[in-house]
Amino acid sequence: MEATERVLIDAAGIVSTMPEVLASDAYAGTASPFNFNGLVRHYYLRNKPEMGDLQVTLAPKDKRSRSSHEVALDMRQRLKALELSEGTSVKVVEVPPGPPVLATLLAEIYGPDAETRRAVATEVRKIFNSVPYIVDTDDSFGQQRPRLRLTPDRSQMDFFGVAEGDVMQSIAVTLNGQAIGYSHRGEGRNPIGIAVRLPQSARTWSKGLAAMPVAQAADGSRLVEMGELVQARDEIGSYPIFRRDGLAAEMVMADLAGAYEAPIYGMLDVQAAIEAHAWGALPKPAISLYGQPDNEAKPTLLWDGEWEITYVTFRDMGAAFAVAIFGIYVLVVAQFKSFRLPLVILTPIPLTLIGIVIGHVLFNAPFTATSMIGFIALAGIIVRNSILLVDFIRHSKDTDRPLRDVLLEAGAIRFKPILLTALAAMIGAAVILSDPIFQGLAISLLFGLASSTLLTVLVIPAIYVAMRDDGRPLSTSAPTKIQPTASVTEAVT
Repeated sequence: MEATERVLIDAAGIVSTMPEVLASDAYAGTASPFNFNGLVRHYYLRNKPEMGDLQVTLAPKDKRSRSSHEVALDMRQRLKALELSEGTSVKVVEVPPGPPVLATLLAEIYGPDAETRRAVATEVRKIFNSVPYIVDTDDSFGQQRPRLRLTPDRSQMDFFGVAEGDVMQSIAVTLNGQAIGYSHRGEGRNPIGIAVRLPQSARTWSKGLAAMPVAQAADGSRLVEMGELVQARDEIGSYPIFRRDGLAAEMVMADLAGAYEAPIYGMLDVQAAIEAHAWGALPKPAISLYGQPDNEAKPTLLWDGEWEITYVTFRDMGAAFAVAIFGIYVLVVAQFKSFRLPLVILTPIPLTLIGIVIGHVLFNAPFTATSMIGFIALAGIIVRNSILLVDFIRHSKDTDRPLRDVLLEAGAIRFKPILLTALAAMIGAAVILSDPIFQGLAISLLFGLASSTLLTVLVIPAIYVAMRDDGRPLSTSAPTKIQPTASVTEAVT
Protein backbone atom coordinates (compact mmCIF):
# COMPACT_ATOMS: atom_id res chain seq x y z
CA MET A 1 0.00 0.00 0.00
CA GLU A 2 2.88 2.36 0.77
CA ALA A 3 4.33 1.73 -2.69
CA THR A 4 0.94 2.40 -4.28
CA GLU A 5 0.62 5.64 -2.34
CA ARG A 6 4.08 6.78 -3.47
CA VAL A 7 3.10 6.30 -7.13
CA LEU A 8 -0.14 8.22 -6.57
CA ILE A 9 1.68 11.10 -4.86
CA ASP A 10 4.27 11.30 -7.64
CA ALA A 11 1.47 11.28 -10.24
CA ALA A 12 -0.39 14.00 -8.34
CA GLY A 13 2.78 16.13 -8.37
CA ILE A 14 2.99 15.88 -12.15
CA VAL A 15 -0.72 16.47 -12.69
CA SER A 16 -0.80 19.52 -10.41
CA THR A 17 1.54 21.40 -12.76
CA MET A 18 -1.16 21.51 -15.44
CA PRO A 19 -3.03 24.84 -15.45
CA GLU A 20 -6.45 23.19 -15.88
CA VAL A 21 -6.15 21.05 -12.72
CA LEU A 22 -7.73 22.47 -9.57
CA ALA A 23 -7.25 19.54 -7.18
CA SER A 24 -6.52 15.82 -6.99
CA ASP A 25 -7.52 13.18 -4.44
CA ALA A 26 -5.50 9.99 -3.93
CA TYR A 27 -7.02 6.71 -2.76
CA ALA A 28 -4.51 3.95 -2.02
CA GLY A 29 -5.77 0.44 -1.38
CA THR A 30 -9.38 1.50 -1.84
CA ALA A 31 -11.69 2.88 -4.50
CA SER A 32 -12.56 6.50 -5.05
CA PRO A 33 -16.15 7.64 -4.40
CA PHE A 34 -18.63 5.81 -6.61
CA ASN A 35 -18.92 7.31 -10.10
CA PHE A 36 -19.61 6.27 -13.69
CA ASN A 37 -16.14 4.80 -14.16
CA GLY A 38 -16.52 2.83 -10.97
CA LEU A 39 -19.74 1.35 -12.28
CA VAL A 40 -18.80 0.36 -15.84
CA ARG A 41 -15.14 -0.53 -15.23
CA HIS A 42 -15.68 -2.09 -11.80
CA TYR A 43 -13.30 0.35 -10.13
CA TYR A 44 -15.59 0.47 -7.12
CA LEU A 45 -14.40 -3.08 -6.31
CA ARG A 46 -10.82 -1.97 -5.73
CA ASN A 47 -9.85 -3.05 -2.24
CA LYS A 48 -6.31 -4.45 -2.59
CA PRO A 49 -3.17 -2.64 -1.44
CA GLU A 50 -1.64 -2.60 -4.94
CA MET A 51 -4.64 -0.72 -6.39
CA GLY A 52 -5.29 2.98 -6.21
CA ASP A 53 -7.20 5.88 -7.78
CA LEU A 54 -6.15 9.47 -8.41
CA GLN A 55 -9.26 11.54 -8.95
CA VAL A 56 -8.49 14.81 -10.75
CA THR A 57 -10.78 17.85 -10.67
CA LEU A 58 -10.55 20.22 -13.65
CA ALA A 59 -11.46 23.88 -13.83
CA PRO A 60 -14.89 24.76 -15.26
CA LYS A 61 -15.15 24.72 -19.05
CA ASP A 62 -15.46 28.49 -19.31
CA LYS A 63 -12.17 28.96 -17.42
CA ARG A 64 -9.94 26.74 -19.59
CA SER A 65 -9.12 26.80 -23.27
CA ARG A 66 -8.71 23.03 -23.76
CA SER A 67 -11.37 20.36 -23.63
CA SER A 68 -11.20 17.59 -21.04
CA HIS A 69 -10.15 15.15 -23.76
CA GLU A 70 -7.21 17.34 -24.78
CA VAL A 71 -6.22 17.65 -21.12
CA ALA A 72 -6.34 13.86 -20.76
CA LEU A 73 -4.09 13.38 -23.81
CA ASP A 74 -1.57 15.86 -22.42
CA MET A 75 -1.79 14.27 -18.98
CA ARG A 76 -1.00 10.83 -20.40
CA GLN A 77 2.15 12.19 -22.03
CA ARG A 78 3.30 13.90 -18.83
CA LEU A 79 2.76 10.78 -16.73
CA LYS A 80 5.29 8.92 -18.87
CA ALA A 81 7.93 10.65 -16.75
CA LEU A 82 6.90 8.59 -13.70
CA GLU A 83 9.51 6.16 -12.42
CA LEU A 84 7.56 2.92 -12.13
CA SER A 85 8.62 -0.47 -10.93
CA GLU A 86 8.14 -3.48 -13.18
CA GLY A 87 4.55 -4.58 -13.51
CA THR A 88 3.06 -1.18 -12.64
CA SER A 89 0.21 0.02 -14.86
CA VAL A 90 -0.99 3.63 -14.96
CA LYS A 91 -4.17 4.50 -16.85
CA VAL A 92 -5.77 7.82 -17.69
CA VAL A 93 -9.54 7.35 -17.79
CA GLU A 94 -11.94 10.08 -18.81
CA VAL A 95 -15.43 10.67 -17.46
CA PRO A 96 -17.51 9.38 -19.09
CA PRO A 97 -15.15 6.88 -20.75
CA GLY A 98 -17.66 5.85 -23.42
CA PRO A 99 -19.83 2.75 -23.65
CA PRO A 100 -20.16 0.61 -20.49
CA VAL A 101 -17.16 -1.68 -21.09
CA LEU A 102 -14.06 -2.68 -19.12
CA ALA A 103 -11.75 -1.09 -21.70
CA THR A 104 -11.94 0.54 -25.11
CA LEU A 105 -9.82 -2.21 -26.69
CA LEU A 106 -10.37 -5.57 -25.03
CA ALA A 107 -9.08 -8.93 -26.23
CA GLU A 108 -10.31 -12.10 -24.54
CA ILE A 109 -7.94 -15.05 -24.88
CA TYR A 110 -9.41 -18.55 -24.81
CA GLY A 111 -7.32 -21.71 -24.87
CA PRO A 112 -6.89 -25.31 -23.70
CA ASP A 113 -5.24 -24.49 -20.34
CA ALA A 114 -4.31 -21.56 -18.14
CA GLU A 115 -0.60 -21.61 -18.99
CA THR A 116 -1.27 -21.43 -22.72
CA ARG A 117 -3.82 -18.65 -22.29
CA ARG A 118 -1.44 -16.55 -20.19
CA ALA A 119 1.46 -17.11 -22.58
CA VAL A 120 -0.63 -16.07 -25.58
CA ALA A 121 -2.04 -13.09 -23.66
CA THR A 122 1.50 -11.97 -22.77
CA GLU A 123 2.49 -12.01 -26.45
CA VAL A 124 -0.70 -10.20 -27.42
CA ARG A 125 0.08 -7.48 -24.87
CA LYS A 126 3.54 -7.06 -26.43
CA ILE A 127 1.83 -6.62 -29.79
CA PHE A 128 -0.51 -4.05 -28.25
CA ASN A 129 2.53 -2.10 -27.04
CA SER A 130 4.04 -2.14 -30.53
CA VAL A 131 1.15 -0.09 -31.98
CA PRO A 132 1.92 3.62 -31.35
CA TYR A 133 -1.61 4.83 -30.65
CA ILE A 134 -2.57 1.94 -28.33
CA VAL A 135 -1.90 3.13 -24.77
CA ASP A 136 -2.48 2.10 -21.16
CA THR A 137 -2.09 -1.61 -21.82
CA ASP A 138 -2.87 -4.07 -19.04
CA ASP A 139 -3.93 -7.67 -18.51
CA SER A 140 -6.26 -9.48 -16.16
CA PHE A 141 -3.75 -11.81 -14.48
CA GLY A 142 -0.83 -9.48 -13.71
CA GLN A 143 1.91 -10.83 -11.47
CA GLN A 144 1.56 -13.44 -8.78
CA ARG A 145 1.35 -11.84 -5.37
CA PRO A 146 3.20 -13.35 -2.39
CA ARG A 147 1.05 -14.81 0.33
CA LEU A 148 1.46 -16.30 3.79
CA ARG A 149 0.14 -19.82 4.26
CA LEU A 150 -0.57 -21.01 7.82
CA THR A 151 -1.03 -24.79 7.93
CA PRO A 152 -2.30 -26.40 11.16
CA ASP A 153 0.03 -29.13 12.49
CA ARG A 154 -2.37 -31.94 13.42
CA SER A 155 0.22 -33.96 15.28
CA GLN A 156 0.98 -30.99 17.54
CA MET A 157 -2.70 -30.30 18.08
CA ASP A 158 -3.26 -33.91 19.10
CA PHE A 159 -0.27 -33.77 21.44
CA PHE A 160 -1.51 -30.66 23.24
CA GLY A 161 -5.17 -31.63 23.00
CA VAL A 162 -6.19 -28.49 21.14
CA ALA A 163 -9.18 -28.52 18.78
CA GLU A 164 -8.67 -27.41 15.19
CA GLY A 165 -11.57 -24.98 15.48
CA ASP A 166 -9.79 -23.13 18.30
CA VAL A 167 -6.70 -22.71 16.12
CA MET A 168 -8.68 -21.44 13.13
CA GLN A 169 -10.68 -19.03 15.26
CA SER A 170 -7.52 -17.68 16.89
CA ILE A 171 -5.91 -17.06 13.48
CA ALA A 172 -9.06 -15.31 12.21
CA VAL A 173 -9.40 -13.09 15.26
CA THR A 174 -5.69 -12.27 15.30
CA LEU A 175 -5.34 -11.29 11.66
CA ASN A 176 -8.86 -10.12 10.74
CA GLY A 177 -10.12 -8.90 14.11
CA GLN A 178 -13.56 -9.48 15.59
CA ALA A 179 -16.59 -7.23 15.78
CA ILE A 180 -17.86 -6.99 19.35
CA GLY A 181 -20.64 -4.42 19.05
CA TYR A 182 -21.85 -1.09 17.71
CA SER A 183 -21.77 2.48 18.94
CA HIS A 184 -25.18 4.05 18.33
CA ARG A 185 -24.90 7.75 17.55
CA GLY A 186 -28.58 8.61 17.43
CA GLU A 187 -30.23 11.28 15.25
CA GLY A 188 -30.85 8.70 12.52
CA ARG A 189 -27.15 8.26 11.76
CA ASN A 190 -25.64 4.87 11.03
CA PRO A 191 -23.98 3.21 14.02
CA ILE A 192 -20.21 2.74 14.12
CA GLY A 193 -18.91 -0.80 14.38
CA ILE A 194 -16.60 -1.67 17.28
CA ALA A 195 -13.95 -4.29 16.48
CA VAL A 196 -10.88 -5.61 18.24
CA ARG A 197 -7.94 -6.20 15.87
CA LEU A 198 -4.22 -5.79 15.65
CA PRO A 199 -2.83 -2.64 14.06
CA GLN A 200 -2.03 -2.87 10.35
CA SER A 201 1.73 -2.97 10.96
CA ALA A 202 1.38 -6.04 13.19
CA ARG A 203 -0.73 -8.13 10.81
CA THR A 204 2.21 -10.14 9.50
CA TRP A 205 3.93 -13.29 10.63
CA SER A 206 6.60 -12.51 13.21
CA LYS A 207 7.95 -13.81 16.46
CA GLY A 208 5.40 -11.77 18.34
CA LEU A 209 2.53 -13.29 16.37
CA ALA A 210 4.00 -16.78 16.75
CA ALA A 211 4.03 -16.25 20.54
CA MET A 212 0.32 -15.42 20.59
CA PRO A 213 -1.42 -17.85 23.05
CA VAL A 214 -4.10 -19.96 21.41
CA ALA A 215 -5.50 -22.31 24.03
CA GLN A 216 -4.60 -24.09 27.24
CA ALA A 217 -2.93 -27.47 27.03
CA ALA A 218 -5.05 -30.52 27.82
CA ASP A 219 -3.23 -31.11 31.10
CA GLY A 220 -3.66 -27.48 32.12
CA SER A 221 0.05 -26.99 32.53
CA ARG A 222 0.50 -23.99 30.23
CA LEU A 223 -0.85 -21.91 27.37
CA VAL A 224 -0.01 -23.18 23.91
CA GLU A 225 1.44 -20.62 21.47
CA MET A 226 0.33 -20.28 17.86
CA GLY A 227 3.82 -20.99 16.55
CA GLU A 228 3.66 -24.45 18.13
CA LEU A 229 0.45 -25.41 16.34
CA VAL A 230 0.85 -23.99 12.81
CA GLN A 231 3.50 -24.10 10.14
CA ALA A 232 4.05 -20.75 8.41
CA ARG A 233 5.65 -20.36 5.00
CA ASP A 234 5.73 -17.68 2.33
CA GLU A 235 4.74 -18.76 -1.16
CA ILE A 236 3.73 -17.30 -4.50
CA GLY A 237 -0.02 -16.86 -4.80
CA SER A 238 -2.13 -18.22 -7.63
CA TYR A 239 -3.33 -16.22 -10.60
CA PRO A 240 -6.88 -14.84 -10.56
CA ILE A 241 -9.45 -16.85 -12.51
CA PHE A 242 -11.90 -15.13 -14.84
CA ARG A 243 -14.74 -16.87 -16.64
CA ARG A 244 -17.24 -15.62 -19.16
CA ASP A 245 -20.35 -17.72 -19.69
CA GLY A 246 -18.59 -20.69 -18.14
CA LEU A 247 -15.41 -20.47 -20.28
CA ALA A 248 -12.12 -19.52 -18.65
CA ALA A 249 -10.45 -16.54 -20.32
CA GLU A 250 -7.59 -14.10 -19.89
CA MET A 251 -7.99 -10.47 -20.91
CA VAL A 252 -5.67 -7.92 -22.49
CA MET A 253 -6.94 -4.36 -22.15
CA ALA A 254 -5.91 -1.00 -23.61
CA ASP A 255 -7.13 2.42 -24.67
CA LEU A 256 -6.55 4.36 -27.87
CA ALA A 257 -5.15 7.87 -28.17
CA GLY A 258 -3.38 9.71 -30.95
CA ALA A 259 -3.80 8.95 -34.65
CA TYR A 260 -6.94 6.85 -34.20
CA GLU A 261 -9.37 6.48 -31.33
CA ALA A 262 -11.97 4.10 -32.78
CA PRO A 263 -11.35 0.45 -31.82
CA ILE A 264 -11.59 -0.90 -35.37
CA TYR A 265 -8.27 0.72 -36.36
CA GLY A 266 -6.46 -0.79 -33.38
CA MET A 267 -8.02 -4.17 -34.09
CA LEU A 268 -6.87 -4.15 -37.71
CA ASP A 269 -3.30 -3.18 -36.80
CA VAL A 270 -3.14 -5.75 -34.00
CA GLN A 271 -4.46 -8.48 -36.30
CA ALA A 272 -1.82 -7.59 -38.91
CA ALA A 273 0.86 -7.70 -36.22
CA ILE A 274 -0.41 -11.07 -34.99
CA GLU A 275 -0.02 -12.48 -38.50
CA ALA A 276 3.55 -11.16 -38.76
CA HIS A 277 4.56 -12.10 -35.19
CA ALA A 278 6.97 -14.97 -34.57
CA TRP A 279 5.03 -17.22 -32.19
CA GLY A 280 7.65 -19.94 -31.88
CA ALA A 281 6.36 -22.92 -29.91
CA LEU A 282 3.12 -21.10 -29.07
CA PRO A 283 0.18 -21.66 -31.42
CA LYS A 284 -0.98 -18.52 -33.21
CA PRO A 285 -4.45 -17.56 -31.92
CA ALA A 286 -7.44 -17.52 -34.23
CA ILE A 287 -9.32 -14.21 -34.47
CA SER A 288 -13.01 -14.07 -33.61
CA LEU A 289 -15.04 -10.89 -34.06
CA TYR A 290 -18.14 -12.08 -32.24
CA GLY A 291 -19.10 -15.08 -30.17
CA GLN A 292 -17.05 -17.38 -27.96
CA PRO A 293 -15.18 -20.26 -29.61
CA ASP A 294 -16.88 -23.63 -29.87
CA ASN A 295 -13.56 -25.45 -29.50
CA GLU A 296 -10.98 -24.47 -26.89
CA ALA A 297 -8.33 -26.89 -28.14
CA LYS A 298 -6.61 -24.01 -29.93
CA PRO A 299 -6.12 -20.46 -28.63
CA THR A 300 -8.66 -17.91 -29.80
CA LEU A 301 -8.64 -14.12 -29.52
CA LEU A 302 -12.15 -12.70 -29.19
CA TRP A 303 -12.52 -8.96 -29.62
CA ASP A 304 -14.70 -7.39 -26.97
CA GLY A 305 -14.90 -3.96 -25.36
CA GLU A 306 -16.23 -1.12 -27.50
CA TRP A 307 -16.09 -3.35 -30.57
CA GLU A 308 -18.84 -5.64 -29.27
CA ILE A 309 -21.01 -2.63 -28.44
CA THR A 310 -20.33 -1.22 -31.91
CA TYR A 311 -21.04 -4.54 -33.63
CA VAL A 312 -24.31 -5.15 -31.80
CA THR A 313 -25.45 -1.54 -32.20
CA PHE A 314 -24.80 -1.35 -35.94
CA ARG A 315 -26.21 -4.83 -36.49
CA ASP A 316 -29.48 -3.93 -34.77
CA MET A 317 -29.70 -0.51 -36.40
CA GLY A 318 -28.93 -2.04 -39.79
CA ALA A 319 -31.84 -4.42 -39.32
CA ALA A 320 -34.03 -1.51 -38.24
CA PHE A 321 -32.94 0.44 -41.33
CA ALA A 322 -33.87 -2.47 -43.60
CA VAL A 323 -37.31 -2.65 -41.96
CA ALA A 324 -37.75 1.10 -42.41
CA ILE A 325 -36.83 0.93 -46.11
CA PHE A 326 -39.24 -1.95 -46.66
CA GLY A 327 -42.01 -0.04 -44.91
CA ILE A 328 -41.36 3.04 -47.06
CA TYR A 329 -41.38 0.87 -50.19
CA VAL A 330 -44.74 -0.67 -49.27
CA LEU A 331 -46.28 2.75 -48.64
CA VAL A 332 -45.02 4.15 -51.94
CA VAL A 333 -46.26 1.08 -53.84
CA ALA A 334 -49.68 1.60 -52.29
CA GLN A 335 -49.62 5.27 -53.33
CA PHE A 336 -48.38 4.98 -56.92
CA LYS A 337 -49.65 1.46 -57.75
CA SER A 338 -46.26 0.51 -59.19
CA PHE A 339 -43.42 -1.76 -58.12
CA ARG A 340 -40.71 -0.04 -60.18
CA LEU A 341 -41.44 3.61 -59.41
CA PRO A 342 -40.71 3.27 -55.64
CA LEU A 343 -37.22 2.06 -56.56
CA VAL A 344 -36.67 5.41 -58.29
CA ILE A 345 -37.93 7.23 -55.21
CA LEU A 346 -35.60 5.26 -52.92
CA THR A 347 -32.54 5.84 -55.10
CA PRO A 348 -31.42 9.12 -53.42
CA ILE A 349 -31.06 7.44 -50.01
CA PRO A 350 -27.55 6.07 -50.72
CA LEU A 351 -26.58 9.52 -52.01
CA THR A 352 -26.68 10.81 -48.45
CA LEU A 353 -23.59 8.72 -47.70
CA ILE A 354 -21.55 10.97 -50.00
CA GLY A 355 -22.16 14.00 -47.82
CA ILE A 356 -21.95 12.01 -44.59
CA VAL A 357 -18.50 10.65 -45.44
CA ILE A 358 -17.25 14.08 -46.56
CA GLY A 359 -18.58 15.68 -43.38
CA HIS A 360 -16.90 13.17 -41.08
CA VAL A 361 -13.61 13.61 -42.96
CA LEU A 362 -13.78 17.42 -42.70
CA PHE A 363 -14.48 17.30 -38.95
CA ASN A 364 -12.07 14.39 -38.39
CA ALA A 365 -14.88 12.64 -36.53
CA PRO A 366 -15.47 8.88 -36.25
CA PHE A 367 -18.60 7.31 -37.71
CA THR A 368 -20.44 6.49 -34.49
CA ALA A 369 -23.80 5.05 -33.58
CA THR A 370 -25.32 8.54 -33.57
CA SER A 371 -24.02 8.97 -37.13
CA MET A 372 -25.92 5.83 -38.10
CA ILE A 373 -29.04 7.19 -36.43
CA GLY A 374 -28.71 10.33 -38.54
CA PHE A 375 -28.37 8.24 -41.70
CA ILE A 376 -31.55 6.31 -40.85
CA ALA A 377 -33.43 9.52 -40.06
CA LEU A 378 -32.41 10.98 -43.42
CA ALA A 379 -34.17 8.18 -45.26
CA GLY A 380 -37.61 9.57 -44.43
CA ILE A 381 -36.65 13.16 -45.29
CA ILE A 382 -35.05 12.28 -48.61
CA VAL A 383 -37.90 9.99 -49.64
CA ARG A 384 -40.30 12.85 -48.96
CA ASN A 385 -38.37 15.05 -51.38
CA SER A 386 -38.37 12.31 -54.00
CA ILE A 387 -42.12 11.78 -53.64
CA LEU A 388 -42.73 15.51 -54.12
CA LEU A 389 -40.72 15.48 -57.32
CA VAL A 390 -42.14 12.25 -58.77
CA ASP A 391 -45.72 13.14 -57.90
CA PHE A 392 -45.35 16.49 -59.66
CA ILE A 393 -43.91 14.75 -62.73
CA ARG A 394 -46.79 12.26 -62.88
CA HIS A 395 -49.46 14.95 -62.60
CA SER A 396 -47.79 17.27 -65.11
CA LYS A 397 -47.10 14.67 -67.78
CA ASP A 398 -49.33 14.71 -70.86
CA THR A 399 -49.10 13.55 -74.46
CA ASP A 400 -48.55 17.04 -75.88
CA ARG A 401 -45.30 17.83 -74.07
CA PRO A 402 -41.96 15.99 -74.13
CA LEU A 403 -41.00 14.19 -70.93
CA ARG A 404 -37.81 16.23 -70.68
CA ASP A 405 -39.80 19.46 -70.56
CA VAL A 406 -41.90 18.09 -67.70
CA LEU A 407 -38.78 17.03 -65.81
CA LEU A 408 -37.20 20.47 -66.18
CA GLU A 409 -40.35 22.18 -64.99
CA ALA A 410 -40.70 19.81 -62.02
CA GLY A 411 -37.12 20.46 -60.94
CA ALA A 412 -37.52 24.22 -61.26
CA ILE A 413 -40.81 24.43 -59.37
CA ARG A 414 -40.17 21.83 -56.66
CA PHE A 415 -36.56 22.76 -55.93
CA LYS A 416 -37.50 25.67 -53.66
CA PRO A 417 -39.75 23.72 -51.22
CA ILE A 418 -37.27 20.84 -51.23
CA LEU A 419 -34.43 23.26 -50.42
CA LEU A 420 -36.40 25.02 -47.67
CA THR A 421 -37.26 21.70 -46.04
CA ALA A 422 -33.59 20.68 -46.07
CA LEU A 423 -32.40 24.03 -44.73
CA ALA A 424 -34.88 23.88 -41.83
CA ALA A 425 -33.60 20.45 -40.80
CA MET A 426 -29.97 21.53 -41.25
CA ILE A 427 -30.44 24.57 -39.02
CA GLY A 428 -31.96 22.36 -36.34
CA ALA A 429 -29.01 19.98 -36.53
CA ALA A 430 -26.38 22.74 -36.44
CA VAL A 431 -26.99 23.51 -32.77
CA ILE A 432 -25.68 20.07 -31.70
CA LEU A 433 -22.63 20.09 -33.98
CA SER A 434 -20.27 20.82 -31.08
CA ASP A 435 -21.73 18.19 -28.75
CA PRO A 436 -19.17 15.39 -28.20
CA ILE A 437 -21.79 12.63 -28.13
CA PHE A 438 -24.30 13.78 -30.78
CA GLN A 439 -21.79 15.33 -33.17
CA GLY A 440 -22.08 12.34 -35.50
CA LEU A 441 -25.85 12.82 -35.71
CA ALA A 442 -25.41 16.51 -36.57
CA ILE A 443 -22.79 15.80 -39.23
CA SER A 444 -24.98 13.15 -40.86
CA LEU A 445 -27.99 15.46 -40.97
CA LEU A 446 -26.09 18.52 -42.17
CA PHE A 447 -23.90 17.06 -44.87
CA GLY A 448 -26.24 14.22 -45.81
CA LEU A 449 -29.07 16.67 -46.44
CA ALA A 450 -26.81 19.01 -48.39
CA SER A 451 -25.54 16.32 -50.76
CA SER A 452 -28.82 14.47 -51.20
CA THR A 453 -30.85 17.66 -51.77
CA LEU A 454 -28.56 18.81 -54.53
CA LEU A 455 -28.33 15.38 -56.12
CA THR A 456 -32.01 14.44 -55.82
CA VAL A 457 -33.15 17.05 -58.37
CA LEU A 458 -30.52 15.69 -60.75
CA VAL A 459 -30.68 11.96 -60.16
CA ILE A 460 -34.46 11.50 -60.12
CA PRO A 461 -34.98 13.13 -63.56
CA ALA A 462 -31.99 11.21 -64.97
CA ILE A 463 -33.40 7.88 -63.80
CA TYR A 464 -36.86 8.86 -65.05
CA VAL A 465 -35.40 9.51 -68.51
CA ALA A 466 -33.53 6.18 -68.45
CA MET A 467 -36.65 4.23 -67.48
CA ARG A 468 -39.53 6.06 -69.21
CA ASP A 469 -38.06 8.27 -71.92
CA ASP A 470 -40.51 9.02 -74.72
CA GLY A 471 -37.73 9.69 -77.20
CA ARG A 472 -38.78 13.29 -77.89
CA PRO A 473 -36.08 15.96 -77.55
CA LEU A 474 -36.24 18.92 -75.21
CA SER A 475 -38.42 21.73 -76.49
CA THR A 476 -36.55 24.88 -77.52
CA SER A 477 -39.47 27.14 -76.60
CA ALA A 478 -40.22 28.40 -73.14
CA PRO A 479 -41.75 25.74 -70.87
CA THR A 480 -45.50 25.73 -70.65
CA LYS A 481 -46.86 26.56 -67.25
CA ILE A 482 -49.63 24.56 -65.70
CA GLN A 483 -52.96 26.13 -66.56
CA PRO A 484 -55.40 26.79 -63.71
CA THR A 485 -58.52 24.66 -63.51
CA ALA A 486 -61.54 26.18 -65.28
CA SER A 487 -64.12 27.88 -63.09
CA VAL A 488 -67.68 26.70 -62.68
CA THR A 489 -69.05 29.57 -64.80
CA GLU A 490 -66.72 28.77 -67.69
CA ALA A 491 -67.66 25.11 -67.51
CA VAL A 492 -71.40 25.91 -67.76
CA THR A 493 -70.87 28.30 -70.67
